Amino acid sequence: MIRKATIEDIPAIMVMAEVVFRQTYATILSPEQMDYMMDMMYSETSLMKQMTQDGHIFFIEDGRGYVSYRHQGLDDDGYDVFHLEKLYVMPAEQKTGFGRVLFDTIVNEVKAYTSSHKRLELNVNRENPALDFYEHLGMRRDRQGDFPIGNGFYMNDYIMAIDL
Repeated sequence: MIRKATIEDIPAIMVMAEVVFRQTYATILSPEQMDYMMDMMYSETSLMKQMTQDGHIFFIEDGRGYVSYRHQGLDDDGYDVFHLEKLYVMPAEQKTGFGRVLFDTIVNEVKAYTSSHKRLELNVNRENPALDFYEHLGMRRDRQGDFPIGNGFYMNDYIMAIDL
């Protein structure tokens, strides 16, 4: 069962991230950038801050995967923008439809907001094979950028979007 995660789920998220994040980016990022990003995004301190201060809402199914999003607010075009922060599926669960279930969980959350013009966006590395997955779900490549994250590292991403 997919359920809303709490701070008690941080250890489970960390365990899954250690497997799936590292596997996803093994051929894309240097070992140094991988370690930096794991600490930046998946340390206990970072996950606690995301959940308690940064407005990230996580959903988890133990041992299968996790997803999170946050509400960004209105953009210049009048869209209420939500950002899909993370969507990771454990290797044994990939290509089973579970990723779609996690994505739909967030889409349904966003649709529940009362604003009429909603957009869901996400950053995805331009070399990530998940690009095809997101396009299959109806997302489009909206723009791209090279975003500094510290220590001289960058995220080289497409920003994908879908209007809901």
